[in-house]
Amino acid sequence: MRSFPTGGVRVLRGRISTSQSLLSLRPFPFSSIPTAKNPIINLCRPRTPVTFWSPAPFLANLSRSHCFSIPAAAMDGGSSNGLVSFALSPTSTASLKIQRGDITQWFVDGSSDAIVNPANERMLGGGGADGAIHKAAGPELRTACYDVPEVRPGVRCPTGEARITPGFKLPASHIIHTVGPVYDTDSNPEGSLRSAYRNSLRVAKENNIQYIAFTAISCGVYGYPFDEAATIAVSTINEFANDFKEVLSTHVHFVLFSDDIYNVWVNKARELLQN
Repeated sequence: MRSFPTGGVRVLRGRISTSQSLLSLRPFPFSSIPTAKNPIINLCRPRTPVTFWSPAPFLANLSRSHCFSIPAAAMDGGSSNGLVSFALSPTSTASLKIQRGDITQWFVDGSSDAIVNPANERMLGGGGADGAIHKAAGPELRTACYDVPEVRPGVRCPTGEARITPGFKLPASHIIHTVGPVYDTDSNPEGSLRSAYRNSLRVAKENNIQYIAFTAISCGVYGYPFDEAATIAVSTINEFANDFKEVLSTHVHFVLFSDDIYNVWVNKARELLQN
């Protein structure tokens, strides 16, 4: 194999070696610029699966031409993303994992994984996580959303319901779109938020999704109080866990960008799942 000097780390074609734990990951299109908080490895030879030992910042300087990226935040394990795991129903093998990170970079296997987009009823993109997901997935996502039938003029996904599309340029294979309630205007915000989580899980199961990642639905501009939202999110997922018993490796993730929301979610999961 041809190797390249990299200041103490040897890079082989198709393999990168340093000194920590081994992982194997599927390549996917370059999408992000690395930062000190969220390092990204950028590797050439886009169709070649790689085996590597953990991230090294110098790799960000490799050519961006025909490269793929591997987000450190997407990896299970390590303390940099604050990953915390909880067992769900004793009758299933499902688990709940909570971590800090950017949901547009999250994936597990690129074939049976899905992220949940906190969409609006039009499903054509918006602000916050919705806009970020549309941007990262590329224009094909908007085209696919246009093809989702309207249930009434301007509404493709009513509040509390869920729809699914491919992930396109995202590393995750699918996107489940759901619409959470606007806290101050919804007549039953708790019921609507619970429905958004439950219907997302139902769509995941119907489409053989084994790994699903949520953001904190309705906790942005929709104004849902963090503690109330976390209670609904964790309790609904735990109640639904019995339905996972037919799927041996279904796992639910929360990938949370805000430290404040992450802390609330972890504390609420400990309260509800460890007592």
